[in-house]
Amino acid sequence: MNNREALRHFYAKFVTASAGVAEPQIIEGFATVKREQFVGPGPWQIAVGGGYMATETDDPIVLYQDIVVALVPDRGINNGEPSLHAKCLGTALPKAGDVVIHVGAGTGYYTAILAHLVGPTGRVHAYEIDADIARRAVENLAEYTAVIVHARSALEGPLPQADVIYVNAGATHVPALWLEALAPGGRLVLPLTPTERLGCMLLVTRRSDTVYAARVFSPAAFVPCIGARDERQSRALAAALNARAPDDVHSLRRGDEPDETAWCIGDDWWLSTSEP
Repeated sequence: MNNREALRHFYAKFVTASAGVAEPQIIEGFATVKREQFVGPGPWQIAVGGGYMATETDDPIVLYQDIVVALVPDRGINNGEPSLHAKCLGTALPKAGDVVIHVGAGTGYYTAILAHLVGPTGRVHAYEIDADIARRAVENLAEYTAVIVHARSALEGPLPQADVIYVNAGATHVPALWLEALAPGGRLVLPLTPTERLGCMLLVTRRSDTVYAARVFSPAAFVPCIGARDERQSRALAAALNARAPDDVHSLRRGDEPDETAWCIGDDWWLSTSEP
């Protein structure tokens, strides 16, 4: 093992340990996939505070830290924080043979890790709405035979039935299309991000046709998800986050009227503090 490989293995152990993730396959995914193949040539712009600073080197060794790397800095589009993605992947738990929908795939780094997790018998459908970024993803992911890149919104049906839907763009609500695409036992991981404040990562698990467990597992900030932003639902989400503990969320409800257990009420969905 050369020095760069050793550093990548240390980085994998560090970001997963920071996220509280011990699954060997996830650690191996971060250790195996080369981040420099997905973020363009260096020097790179690294997110710091409300702006960016240059790495001042094009040595890929600098990328193997728990840092956010700009993809399109003037639009705030980044290759996100590895430890947050490790936590999200540890929560979604994609496994060999799974079908995964990756929403907001960017240039493909976390898509490649998903492909590593599902293996040759699985499939990753990577959706990227920005045509230029999607072209970069197609090039970067050419060697990953399990991946299909869709240069369009994942909010335009139809979608394949999926075991995991992994969303990397902030929504103000939970789109019905994504809930309906979940297979029984399927997991949806998405950032719920109001305009007004920091948001949260939500896990939704489909128990049956109409029953969904839900829990909030992390704070989160993401670039907005085009087509999944609604100002009225944003205000309702912000009010819920300001007034109630996210740990109180236990289920997602559809098709019935909200009751006294409602934590946040959307247009055709609501989060409840009661068990599913």
